[in-house]
Amino acid sequence: MLQQEAHAYWVILATFVAAYVLAVLSIPHWLMWARPEWVALALIYWTIALPHRVGIFTGLIAGLLLDSLEGAALGQNALALVLVTLLCLTLYQRLRQFSVLQQAGMVFVLVGINQLVCQWVQNLEGVGSPTLLFLLPAVSSALVWPLVLYTLRALRRHYLVT
Repeated sequence: MLQQEAHAYWVILATFVAAYVLAVLSIPHWLMWARPEWVALALIYWTIALPHRVGIFTGLIAGLLLDSLEGAALGQNALALVLVTLLCLTLYQRLRQFSVLQQAGMVFVLVGINQLVCQWVQNLEGVGSPTLLFLLPAVSSALVWPLVLYTLRALRRHYLVT
């Protein structure tokens, strides 16, 4: 039993580390607007899959780490990811029953809410985007959701994460 719990935390932590690496990975400038929100995707998956292990505190810590990595205002991503986690915890039983396409639609909405909260904070700072391009990561996150879902599900099943 202890061996299994150790695997659970190790696998979840490793997927978040991979998400952070993908979040700050250097990509061409023209593609920066369309970068998927990898940390939000990992958080959405683990919240839906294991709501008893991954919750609001995890969203808060993940957001604070993302704030420090991106150099954003401290609490910007934390607020957005806590809100996304709260919505996932509220809807996780329903989201589990959805098809992959329906889940991708919900991921679009959840990441869109994440982006709107971050944009709101940036507007308060005076550095917000004047266009709607800030919502492009919601589209790209919804498009990569099936890949994230099947990859993390395979990892969860292989390492017996419960």
